[in-house]
Amino acid sequence: MTHEQPGTYTNPILNADWSDPDVVRVGDDFYLTASSFGRAPGLPLLHSRDLVNWTLVGHALERLEPAEEFRTPRHDCGVWAPALRWHDDRFWIFWGDPDQGVFQVNAPEIRGPWTRPHLVKEGKGLIDPCPLWADETGEAYLVHAWAKSRAGVKNRLTGHRMHPEGTAVLDEGKLIVDGDRIPGWFTLEGPKLYRHDGWFWILAPAGGVETGWQGAFRARDFFGPYEERVVLEQQDTQVNGPHQGGWVRTPSGEDWFLHFQQRGAYGRVVHLQPMRWGADGWPVIGDEGAPVLEHRRPDLPAQPSAAPAADDDFPGGRLGRQWSWTANPQDGFATQHSADGLRLTCMRTADAHDLRTLPNILTQRLPGVPSAVEVELRLHSEEPGARAGLTVLGDAFGWIGLQRGADGAVHLVHRFAEQVADRERDAAHPRLAPDGRARLRIEIGAGARCRFAYDVGDGLRWSGPVFAATPWRWVGALLGLFALAPVGTGHAGAATFNEFRIRPL
Repeated sequence: MTHEQPGTYTNPILNADWSDPDVVRVGDDFYLTASSFGRAPGLPLLHSRDLVNWTLVGHALERLEPAEEFRTPRHDCGVWAPALRWHDDRFWIFWGDPDQGVFQVNAPEIRGPWTRPHLVKEGKGLIDPCPLWADETGEAYLVHAWAKSRAGVKNRLTGHRMHPEGTAVLDEGKLIVDGDRIPGWFTLEGPKLYRHDGWFWILAPAGGVETGWQGAFRARDFFGPYEERVVLEQQDTQVNGPHQGGWVRTPSGEDWFLHFQQRGAYGRVVHLQPMRWGADGWPVIGDEGAPVLEHRRPDLPAQPSAAPAADDDFPGGRLGRQWSWTANPQDGFATQHSADGLRLTCMRTADAHDLRTLPNILTQRLPGVPSAVEVELRLHSEEPGARAGLTVLGDAFGWIGLQRGADGAVHLVHRFAEQVADRERDAAHPRLAPDGRARLRIEIGAGARCRFAYDVGDGLRWSGPVFAATPWRWVGALLGLFALAPVGTGHAGAATFNEFRIRPL
């Protein structure tokens, strides 16, 4: 673990999967949002006063729409690469759903109420939109990229004039940057649109999330022509990518750039880079275009250390803001009650052997540092085959928990499924859990290698081989809690989770 020097910070500032971050300042406050793909609630909202310490204050999207399409998991679909802006005394978030088009929501306060999603431009493959209101002219603009998987094209940016109320585009759009015409550039995406020093600026990455770079484009007219420059790249650092983010200016006039780094199963972690404008008018990010690991803190009032919450006691059965479902939640997934603890209904499903297909998995982000995850579980359900547990969920998954046997006894079980498998199998032999309770533990070591353990009343014991967590296509691995029961009729009972904790190893 890196130890910061006084007056400095160490990257990443958000060491978990806050994918495709964008940032805005309103007064003395900074706000950040990120992609949430197919999980609900979506569009997380983070707050900071110093650009280093962030807390999660809510979500802008309660449910994905059309609701019926997101009743089951669509892990790599939904909300892609949002842009967060402040205009006309309101917060605005635009994002692209690659299967539907460009949406926006807006609100007078960061905690809402947020409007329902409004479709600004319909179409397949429209991703990474960003609006700009040019105050000096009263005109509004929108830029977006393209997903080849839906549209058949990529590596290009399209610009539109937009209705000043953000409700629609006003023209058919024009190709304003063609990455195929720039030698060596490919997979140009993630544009963020700004005005500065009389220029229209687009900050946009290219080269792919694993090994790409951050580019800058400028033009006197929104529709071009644009000239380009690489302004941030890995060079001889350990920060691969570096990819897609946003520029923000502090009240004292300092410039900073937040971007992500792709880290496999950990997802896309967020870095903070110093930024300045060079003598030639182009932005200089990081240490002369290379990412910094440690740097002087922004010139902002000192703040207490803070990070998005992870632990939860589930008071009254209520969920902390860090949790999201793998699809739109349905009535009855969880039950509020008078005590502490999360009470999950053992939902009846024919797909109980593949957690990747289920909407009732309650998830949060995998921590980016070696950590131990623990939770207390009690299985109340008397239904044979009912099960509940703690999982690491990605293209492959592993879980440990409790299951009611045909003889009425409760067993501690540990199961997994490989990426290519369509059902789980045992990672260890089941053993009796005589009280129907267990303390479950997953230790996540270097490389997101996970060791599973349990305590059923006779001390902590390790279970099965090491499991290497895997990401989804665009999403880091997730920690999850679940309760299931076989197909049948009537209420199948519930399971209660208590004292969810994550501690650094």
